[in-house]
Amino acid sequence: MAKDSTTVTEPDSQAPSTETQSAANRARDLLTPEDHLEILRQLYLTRYFDVRLIKEKRRGRLRGTLYSSHNQEAILVGTIFGLRPTDWLSPIHRDMPAFFLKDLKSGWDDPNRMGMSIQEVCAQVWGKATAPGRARDNWSHIGDAEKGIICSTSMLAGTIPVAAGIAYDFKLRGFDGVVLTYNGEGATAQGIFHEAINFAAIHKLGVITIIENNQWAYGTPVELECPTKDVADRAKGYDIPGLIADGQDVLDVYDKTMWAVERARRGKGPSLIECKTFRAYGHGDHDDDRAAKYRNSDDVDKGRSRDPIAVYKAELVRLGILSQAEADAYKPEGKHAIETTDEDFPPAVVAALKEAVEFAVNSPMPEPDEAFRWVFAEDQP
Repeated sequence: MAKDSTTVTEPDSQAPSTETQSAANRARDLLTPEDHLEILRQLYLTRYFDVRLIKEKRRGRLRGTLYSSHNQEAILVGTIFGLRPTDWLSPIHRDMPAFFLKDLKSGWDDPNRMGMSIQEVCAQVWGKATAPGRARDNWSHIGDAEKGIICSTSMLAGTIPVAAGIAYDFKLRGFDGVVLTYNGEGATAQGIFHEAINFAAIHKLGVITIIENNQWAYGTPVELECPTKDVADRAKGYDIPGLIADGQDVLDVYDKTMWAVERARRGKGPSLIECKTFRAYGHGDHDDDRAAKYRNSDDVDKGRSRDPIAVYKAELVRLGILSQAEADAYKPEGKHAIETTDEDFPPAVVAALKEAVEFAVNSPMPEPDEAFRWVFAEDQP
């Protein structure tokens, strides 16, 4: 487990300067070799979750729309890994792994950890009675207050006010917890985004807004979503830090996130972190064919050229944590989902997903009399 990140010292500047991001001050330098290997395992797990579901859909064992997180794994792992179990998350549709990545470092098989199990998340995807949503949705419209996860909604930016409300409760109770809320770059053009960030800034709430800038809001390119070069510039209007992270580098994402988190824990208020990445496929798998028409193939190849798993493994080899042979043992990076095989992933990752998928496939559908459950305000078992 990572050393206490509260030992990271940062000045009260609006954003980390070159000096504060030097090797002597970065949060990554508190990570142990075991932490690094766990981060790599989580990157593999996040990628394999995506790959396995795409293949299950092609086999006809899965219905509904899939929203791929392929090529964006470093954002999810890098933002979540350093959090405390009691911190809250507000994921969006492209963040399905976030539901089980939360507090995952406490133990993949720990039933008491503060995150959903991989089995629960797969059951949600298959729309089964064992899912948190109990077949009312087959994707991300789930949450768990006991686990510190805000229910996802299709209205991106709509959960930022909820995150601010939870952070306001933390402030009133004198609790130094933080809330991470995830949004695409297109969501920053919505009025509710600005209202919520404004409220959080005024009251100095511990809300960290993660912007997954994958260059496309459905079929709208980023230059038609935001008038400035960097989406992080939107933070200037609220006098809060606007950080930019390399969304393909899990350690850069981790450094920037932990800087913002520790600043928030000290009562300094919210931050916005723009993670620059690239959407590997269409908005959802229903959009893959259309995306091939509105996106240039050369731009797609360029956007996917820095695979986050490859970037991280190269750093682990440089640090001496992995040998080159160990780094080459499993190589899903640079491949499309349908090109990968189970041999591209560590056996423990494959086994964990296989168990979760079979749990979901073999789980029952809810009974018909559940149709009115959670509809009316009445006691329910």
